[in-house]
Amino acid sequence: MPQIALPHRRPGRALSAAFASIGLVASALTVTSCSAGAGPDTPVGPSLAASGPAHTDVLFVGAHPDDEFPSLATFGQWGERQRPLSTGVVTITRGEGGGNAQGEQEGPELGMIRETEERRAVGRAGIRNVFYLDKPDFWYTLSAPLTAKVWNKPPRPSADTLSGLVRLIRATTPRKVVTMDPRPFKQHGGHQEAGRLAIEAFRLAGDEKAFPEQITKERYRPWTPSQLLAQNGGFTTGSVGAECARKQEKDERTGLPVIGYWTGTRSGRQNKTWAQIERDAARDYVTQGFGSLPATVDTPADKLPCEWFTVLADRGKPVSRPVREQSGLRPLYAEFRDWARGAGMPWLANDAQPDYPANPSTVVPEVDKAPDVDGVAGPGEYPGPELTLQQWEGAKCRDKSDCSATARFSRHGDDLYVMIRVTDDIKGYALDAAKDCKRHWRTDSVEIDLDPQGRSDDTSTTFKAGILPFTAHGGGPCAERDGDNRQGPAKNTAPGMTVASVVTDDPYTGYSVEAKIPLADLPAPVDPDRLTANVLLYDSDSQDRTGRTRLAWSPYGSAQADPYVWGTLRLPGYVPPPGRPALAPVIPQDAARSARSPASRDQAERTGVRADGRGPFPP
Repeated sequence: MPQIALPHRRPGRALSAAFASIGLVASALTVTSCSAGAGPDTPVGPSLAASGPAHTDVLFVGAHPDDEFPSLATFGQWGERQRPLSTGVVTITRGEGGGNAQGEQEGPELGMIRETEERRAVGRAGIRNVFYLDKPDFWYTLSAPLTAKVWNKPPRPSADTLSGLVRLIRATTPRKVVTMDPRPFKQHGGHQEAGRLAIEAFRLAGDEKAFPEQITKERYRPWTPSQLLAQNGGFTTGSVGAECARKQEKDERTGLPVIGYWTGTRSGRQNKTWAQIERDAARDYVTQGFGSLPATVDTPADKLPCEWFTVLADRGKPVSRPVREQSGLRPLYAEFRDWARGAGMPWLANDAQPDYPANPSTVVPEVDKAPDVDGVAGPGEYPGPELTLQQWEGAKCRDKSDCSATARFSRHGDDLYVMIRVTDDIKGYALDAAKDCKRHWRTDSVEIDLDPQGRSDDTSTTFKAGILPFTAHGGGPCAERDGDNRQGPAKNTAPGMTVASVVTDDPYTGYSVEAKIPLADLPAPVDPDRLTANVLLYDSDSQDRTGRTRLAWSPYGSAQADPYVWGTLRLPGYVPPPGRPALAPVIPQDAARSARSPASRDQAERTGVRADGRGPFPP
């Protein structure tokens, strides 16, 4: 599998190369004769819209297939106005790095399946055109800078993805651009980066000095949309029913206006609420486990909520608000603040860094004899404190018999030992250890996360092991690494690691997992005073390869992907061997290609614009 090795540490991207190269100042915005003069919600019909088979009135920019579905009720309503607004979608990747609740496909093969799901889903809202930028999707990260590095792998320029998005805006001439929230906390790095790119492209597409070859050689014209909106899924007022769409709201952190569209509105063409149509669309994403959602939305119409959007720009210009500086920013948030300043919207960084709680801490005792890795805590093997895992995400445990877990650590020489005991009442799906020991969060599993020096800003410089306590055909446990410095079966990526489990039966009441992790398998020498860790439990309670409940030792935010929240493991007396190197991250680069997608090729033939905005594909 082609992969990219990234540097161990890298400077944050405070400003895209495109901004720097054309010398845009933070407050500047070029509005060309092509820009729209419609107000925030002015219907755009044939008399205002540009023409051409690729034109769309609204362009949504997301990172993965399914990123658009929480907004389909809005896009569908816009398409049924008296003067309808057509919508197109830009999806930067095909989600090759995501899970698969349907089968064992992964990589480009999974990406093609997810394209089919997306085209079916958006078609329910009348959307025909989906443009893919063919960028590689990889594991779940909270880092936009890491995502940008992967999407713009050398020898491609650092603004390669941005260039493609600017070209698509010029090719499709939208009046509205809708994207994802670019703010960093508890947000997929791909979602953040999609939002950043949409903000930058919104500004640059109307400037003839930005990517000038698109104008001089490819014959596109500068184009500045009128309005820029960002999904605001975390916004809620408590208001439901038709009234929520009539309220004048504002985002609590930025002060920007927030507008809502009621999901209880009925489609005149389909005679269903848009909430129901959106549910139908969500269920098209079978690989993502959404097929297990109830088929019918039975919430009374007057209890249905709105979909919310933050207004970032209107009439071609940013909506400005007062800036509140935060002190004591951690590197990931300082990088976002610098980016927001360079993008001309510094207020987006208002209160972006949350008030992190104190990190937990424990001492890992050294034992004279190495524990037997057999799934049983023998006498004296784990004399340290018992750590209780707490609710993190998903359905709340009914009681301790439904889901609960504890963990203990010990050390012998250069090896770390972990014992995790899980109480559970329903056994999840048994994956095939030989073919499908990966993406452990789809069923019952535990995860052990380690940051060897306690300084990581994302998980690319950490060790993350997922352990399945049981597998298909009566198989025992299996272990893999995911979302970290190396990925794949533990036998290849952590060759010194051993695991064992004991699973109760008749009746099933849970399991225990024991693991030996050589500190030599970690991606850097361990600092005995700064090593941080998290232990997580994934509880499925289903046979459809989807999760239900998540617990963690340190349960704040995105507990599996945010090293800032992990707890400290102190290793008294431990001295790492000299000369142990720090390893550069290795990240998969396989991506599905539009040139190999019949649907994308047909769309290019119909619109004259292929995935990256260029002309039709060659024969």
